[in-house]
Amino acid sequence: MAKRLKSMGVKQYENGFNLTLAPQMLNHPYKWKSPKTVFVNSMSDLFHELVPLEYIQKVFEVMNNTPQHTYQILTKRSERLKELSKHLKWTNNIWMGVSVEEEKVSFRIKDLINTPAKVKFLSIEPLINPVYNLYLDNIDWVIVGGESGPKARPIEKEWITYVHKECKKKKVPFFFKQWGKPEFNSNPFDPTKVKEHPMYAKGGCELDGKVYRQMPVLIST
Repeated sequence: MAKRLKSMGVKQYENGFNLTLAPQMLNHPYKWKSPKTVFVNSMSDLFHELVPLEYIQKVFEVMNNTPQHTYQILTKRSERLKELSKHLKWTNNIWMGVSVEEEKVSFRIKDLINTPAKVKFLSIEPLINPVYNLYLDNIDWVIVGGESGPKARPIEKEWITYVHKECKKKKVPFFFKQWGKPEFNSNPFDPTKVKEHPMYAKGGCELDGKVYRQMPVLIST
C-alpha cells in the first residue's frame, strides 16, 4: 500500500517504506471541532524500534490534551510497548491494542496486559491460524477478521467461533469485522456480502446469522 501511495504522489508516502516522522501533523487534533475516533498510524506502527521515545511522548501529549477524541493504537511491537509504557501518560481516551494473527504471537497479549493502558484490545486480524488458549483477563475488546486481497489466506469458522465463545465466557465485547473473501464465508447466503447492504464487509460479516459489532463501554475522563 505504501508503495502504491508513493507512486500516486501522496506526499506523506514519498519515502515509501522508510521511516518518516510527521511532526507537522501533531497539531491537527486541536483544530477538530467535533469529537473523532482516530486510528493512530493506521499505515505504520507507533512503537516501531526506529521511532524515538521523545516522538512517541509528543504523540501521547497531544492525545492527553484532547480528551474529546478517542485514539486507537495498534502495534505488533508489544515488547517495546511494554518497555516504553511506563514513560507515557495513559489517559482514558487512549485505546491500546496488539495484533494477534496466530497463536505463536499470543505473547503480545501478556505484554499488553502489563501496561498501564486504560483500554486494552486485541486485533485478531487477519486470523491466519487458530489462536487457542486465549488469555482475556483485563482485555476490554476483541476484533476478529479474515484476510482480504488476491493472495488472502483462508479463515476457518471454527477459529472464529472459538474466539467468540471465549469472549462470551469472559464478557469481552466481540467485533467480527469480515470473512475476507466470499469463498471463505461458511454461509453462501450471507446478505452482508452484497455491497449495497448497510452492514457490507469484504466476504460478508455474519456469524451464524448474526452481525457482531460490539464495542467496549467508554470510560469517562
